[in-house]
This record gives sequence, C-alpha cells and structure tokens, in this order.
Amino acid sequence: MDRKSFFLALTLVVAFCLGFADTARSQATPFYKGRTITLIQGREPGGTGAMRVTAMISYLRKYIPGEPTIVSEYMPGGGGRKAANYIYGQAKPDGLTIGNVGGGLVANAVLGASGVQYDIDKLIYLGTPNSASHYVFLTHARLGLNSLEKLKAYSGLRIGGQTVGHDVYINARLFAWILGLKDPRFVTGYSGLELDVALTNGEIDGRANIADTILHRTPEFVEKKLVNFHAILEIPKGERHPHFGYLPELETLATSDAQKRVLAMFRTFRLFGSPYILPPGTPKEVVVVLRDAIRKALKDPAFQKEFKKLVGDDPSPLLGEDQEKAVKELPRDPETIAVFKQVAGGGALPSR
Repeated sequence: MDRKSFFLALTLVVAFCLGFADTARSQATPFYKGRTITLIQGREPGGTGAMRVTAMISYLRKYIPGEPTIVSEYMPGGGGRKAANYIYGQAKPDGLTIGNVGGGLVANAVLGASGVQYDIDKLIYLGTPNSASHYVFLTHARLGLNSLEKLKAYSGLRIGGQTVGHDVYINARLFAWILGLKDPRFVTGYSGLELDVALTNGEIDGRANIADTILHRTPEFVEKKLVNFHAILEIPKGERHPHFGYLPELETLATSDAQKRVLAMFRTFRLFGSPYILPPGTPKEVVVVLRDAIRKALKDPAFQKEFKKLVGDDPSPLLGEDQEKAVKELPRDPETIAVFKQVAGGGALPSR
C-alpha cells in the first residue's frame, strides 16, 4: 500500500470510530431528551447533604446525554430509611428516579435497624462525592497525656459525644475500646461545636473528631498545642492524612481479629458517604449512562470548586462499581454485628 492509500484508509478508520462513538451517544439521547429525572433526597433541605446534591445537579445534567431536567424531592424519615425503602420498593426502575441518602443506608441494613425494607445487595449504586473521613482521637493538654502509655494508664477519662449511635460517638468508643482505656466515661448531649467548647472549659477530657474539621474549625488546637493527638482511623484504609499522617493508625493497635473486623465494618459504613442509588431492575444501559455521567461530573474541576464552596470540604469520590464491591466484601457475620452493636450502644464496651 502506498503512502497516499495508507492515509486514506487511516482517515476512514478514524471517521468510522468517531461516528460509532457519536452513534452510541445519540442512542442514549432520545431516552433522556426532554425528560425529567426526580432525585429523591432522604433528608430535610438545607443541610450539608442537601448542599452536596445542589453542587452535583447541574453537572450531572450536563453529562447525561440529552441533558434532562433534574428536580429534587425531599423525603426525610428514619435517617434515610424512608427514601431508601421508596427507591427499592416503589420507584419505577426506568432511570427517571434516582435516590440520594446518607451513609446509614448500609449500616441500618446490616445492623437490622427497624423499618429497613430494602436489600443492599440488590440496590444499584452510582457513586458518591464524599467517602474519605479520617478520625482523630485527642485529649486536652492540661491532662499531660502526651503519649499512648500515659493515655492508657489514665483512669476515668471523660469522653464527649453527641448522641448514642452518632458517628463521632461510635468513633470515640472504637478508640477507647481498641486503645484499652481504663474505665472511660462517655458524656453525651453535645453538638459538635459544643464538644469543642466543653473540652476547652474542662467539662470533658477528650473526644474524637474528623481530622479536616479540626484543622478548619479549631486550628488553635494544633497551632497552640492545646490538645494531644493520639491515633487516627483512616477511611479509606491506607490513605495517609497530609497533617496527621504521623499518628498511629488505629488498626495497627488492634489486639484481636474481632477488633479488626469491627473496624472493617465501620470503615465500609462510613466509606459510603451519601450514595446515589437506583432501584433493582433498572436497565443496564441506563445504569452505564448514569454511572458515566456521575464519573465525569466528579472529575469536572468546576464541580470540585462548587462542591468546596457549598460544602466546605474537597470532594472524595467513590464510584458506583467500588461501592458495589465494598458491599460484597462487607463483614456481616453475627459475631461482628453483635460486637459492633455493643460498641455503638450506650452500655459497657466489649471485652478486648
């Protein structure tokens, strides 16, 4: 083949490939063109979860072929259970109804919470913009507990929390259990901001908190060395925090396989962030289109900037395929569930 014939053939191949890609995209366009997607949010309007969705909507629309209208409908109740039940059992599996609920979606199902009528193995996951949350355990510097040895030797540490079952409360209990603290006392009834004030005022001695929240909300804790930091729980595991990466990771301090399984369970619960979900039976070609749209939206620098503006944190995406994999690998044996419930409850911590 001479040079001219070669380039002519190459041009035809490229044109065919581009035409094929355009055809594939155009096949999806008629379905969504001129249509409306209803996005069911399992929350009240105005909170952080709603702001995450607000940041996403215009970019999701941009990357769905046909650019359908997307409208939000709020369906609070049961910490997202009402919305999840609706998506699972009542919404038509036609790609025109998408759910967005909090991370309790998986935890409520695995732990057997009342009112759960959905199956996490049958729901279809599209992804989430928020998955990473590194938790740090700290005590006030006035106690002088500037090493793990001193922390473990201290008896009766007053550890603050919001309510029994709250993420931060569970984290504090995990730290206390795995570190083997002596007779810790858990003091609840505070908001997140009130916990910081209570710590400063001497009402409590320590708490757990999200690493980035500490740096953004109470930078004086770090800059003025008002607290001692003891350990970190990485979510996802293995992702080092840029500021607190020097702290020992909690799992490295675990003394049993039971503790490691409970940590793996909690990591998966928290990793799910605020997932977008579809009903079982949604056609695969529609799932592919929506997953692709969310993937592209999450990578868009303009979305990332908008997310940061509205939410205050950088996005930490987890794609639908990864959520699906995490559900399959989630520990669900009765023993781990029973121990986790004990950690998350209001009674004594499990034995080590």
